[in-house]
Amino acid sequence: MEKQLLTTNQTLSMHERPELILQKLIQFNTTNPPGHEKACINYIKDLLGAYGIVSTIVSRDENRPNLIARLKGEGDAAPLLLYGHVDVVTTENQRWTHDPFAGEIIDGYVWGRGAVDMKGCVAMMIAAFLKAKVEQTQLSGDVLLVILSDEEDGGDDGAKFLVEQHPELFDGVHYALGEFGGFSMELEGVRFYPIMVAEKQMCSLKVTLRGQGGHGSMPVKDGVMNKLAVFLEKLNQPLPIHITPVIMEMIEGIANEMPFPKKQALKQLANPRMTRTILKLLGKQGQLFEALLHHTVAATIIHTSDKVNVIPGEVTVEIDGRILPGFTEEQFLHELKELIKDDEIEIEVTRADITNAKVDMELFDRLATIIKEKDPDGVPIPFVLPGVTDGRFLSSLGIQTYGFTPLRLPPEFDFLKTVHAEDERVPVDALYFGADGIFKALQSFGNK
Repeated sequence: MEKQLLTTNQTLSMHERPELILQKLIQFNTTNPPGHEKACINYIKDLLGAYGIVSTIVSRDENRPNLIARLKGEGDAAPLLLYGHVDVVTTENQRWTHDPFAGEIIDGYVWGRGAVDMKGCVAMMIAAFLKAKVEQTQLSGDVLLVILSDEEDGGDDGAKFLVEQHPELFDGVHYALGEFGGFSMELEGVRFYPIMVAEKQMCSLKVTLRGQGGHGSMPVKDGVMNKLAVFLEKLNQPLPIHITPVIMEMIEGIANEMPFPKKQALKQLANPRMTRTILKLLGKQGQLFEALLHHTVAATIIHTSDKVNVIPGEVTVEIDGRILPGFTEEQFLHELKELIKDDEIEIEVTRADITNAKVDMELFDRLATIIKEKDPDGVPIPFVLPGVTDGRFLSSLGIQTYGFTPLRLPPEFDFLKTVHAEDERVPVDALYFGADGIFKALQSFGNK
């Protein structure tokens, strides 16, 4: 798609128009793989340059660059990091109402892949960053804006590369604002704003099952395919319940706003003997908590014979494992083996990004105050993300990420179900809400 150039006047008003920034970002097809984020990153570099902001490009692969820009502060506080990624997941096999790479504004929404994950959030960050420059905002400390490639496929060319090869870029940084958090969700008429303070950890596995193979015309009783069926059935059972401190705060924060008897029921979620019963009683609403109360495993890829007339002697299953913050790989594997109870099954860890950094809640109240100022009826709560973000790499440097990209959304809009889905979109009004919220965070950071 041909990209239309903005006039000088339009470019220098982009800090007031986050929806225009988002439209431009969406129009770059950065589907990962392969990513090819270069053109998108260069657009951001040029936009910053038009405002007199110098940025640096650092890359392992020239087609997968990362951008770093800095606004100087007074030096009274440590630097604050804003970061986000511009790669997106595929739209393959999805049915979109509108072109996912047109960035059209229709019925008050910006439509397109990345509208919420996370080009919309990046657009808000850029708008806030540019506004601080234009208004010569007095900043207690430097503000770093880091725009990343490759978050959706492991971060090897993005955050992981920067943290491992260029940690000096983050010298002095203790706190960061990134994805996901600050979006509104309504329960029983109450508008909550979950602010992400921790995320589950990733542990990918390859499981191998072996048995007697043979010719398809001579079925093997209790062969490897039968073992696979038994294994998958076991995997469908939940692992043990763990009530972590942050989840306890989240449950209490929601329960305190609920009417009787739901208030009492929610508080019983924190009782491991009652958790599963309460989740069933909550039904669809219980899905919000399900993945946050225990480690999870999901079989995603199966490799076996590619011949219809061959009974395989071996099957491998790739598993997406997610570990609660504060737990180790060893603890997770112990629970998984206890669930499977089969010593003949071979389990191999293929990738584990685990840091177990302690959750630092120092900035939570300040960010919650910003939400309350913008929406007095809103209820900020701490949140653990069931997925992973680039924050897992930054945490190895001692950087605490807060998922803080505020969005006030219509009650019927389910943010989490929009992520990676067809017809991804975000309300234009929500982008203004978020850009202003991030700007207020920049203003207040480091103030006594």
